Amino acid sequence: MTKKLPDSEKYNLVSQARRSACSICANIAEGYGRFHYQENIQYCRQARGSLDETRDHLIAIGALYSKLKEEAIKIISTCLELRPKINGYISFLNRCKRT
Repeated sequence: MTKKLPDSEKYNLVSQARRSACSICANIAEGYGRFHYQENIQYCRQARGSLDETRDHLIAIGALYSKLKEEAIKIISTCLELRPKINGYISFLNRCKRT
C-alpha cells in the first residue's frame, strides 16, 4: 500500500508506516528469543505499541488519500484483530512466569 503513496511521502508516512509495521513482528521474534518471561513480555508490549503506531499511520493515510481509504480500513481491521492476540500472548507469558 505504501508504494501507492506519492513520492512526497517517501520520508514521512511511507518510512514511518513501514518501520512500525516491520517492528511488530521483529519485537515478537526478539522477545521469543529471550531467556526470561519478563523480557519476552516487554518485547510483546513494544510490539503492541508498534501495532498501534501502524494503525495510526493507516488512519492518517486513509484521511489524507481518499483513494487509499478502503485499503487502509481493511488493514486497520486486521490490526484490530491482532491486538487481542498479542494481549492473549502477554497474558499467557504472565501465567507461565508465575508457575
